[in-house]
Amino acid sequence: MKRITVLLAEDHTLVRQGLRLLIEKDGDIEIVGEAKTGREAVKMHNDFRPEIVVMDIAMPLLNGLQATRQILKAHPVSKILILSAHSDPEYVEQVVKAGALGYLIKQTSGEIVAKAIRELHKGNTFFTLTVAKQLKDYQKSSDGVGLQKRSNTELTPREAELLQLIAEGQANKQIASELGISIKTVEKHRQSLMEKLNIHDIAGLTRFAIASGIIESSIQSTIGDGLSQP
Repeated sequence: MKRITVLLAEDHTLVRQGLRLLIEKDGDIEIVGEAKTGREAVKMHNDFRPEIVVMDIAMPLLNGLQATRQILKAHPVSKILILSAHSDPEYVEQVVKAGALGYLIKQTSGEIVAKAIRELHKGNTFFTLTVAKQLKDYQKSSDGVGLQKRSNTELTPREAELLQLIAEGQANKQIASELGISIKTVEKHRQSLMEKLNIHDIAGLTRFAIASGIIESSIQSTIGDGLSQP
């Protein structure tokens, strides 16, 4: 029997190991790689070409939303299943727009995750009933108004990537190395981002990143005064 190949992208080792055991227990699904960051997930997808990616939305260096966009840009037929601690319909809407085919809350059982993988493999979408209802109600109530408001400050994939690295406390030199660009280019992009958002301090950028779901609020506790340093 040919097994469904899956890349598991989750930054918490215990969660990742537990998911692997639960997902593989029936023998029809095989985890071919485990990524600890969004950037690693993109690279491992290019290397292993799994049929399904199970992606945590709150990943370091590159969050699950941006990693999803990069993977699908390079490989449009790939199938992404998002795992998140949040059921906020705005989060769900963003990943659906990015091309993900499923969205599960982390409280979901391993059996449901495995079921979702099988459904995506068949070409179907998979959302838990609660998430699907919230998304439908949200889209109906917003009637496009919320989308129009957000479009005024919608970030490009590169801007979102830069914002995440800044909010995680990366210095300009580290960001330049991570993105493969010069420090001067990082400084230019950082200034452009601040002007676009009309936010002119690192703490404000961090709050915006948290509010936008680019990083989780738990990361804020690890951020110190060093954020303001280049």
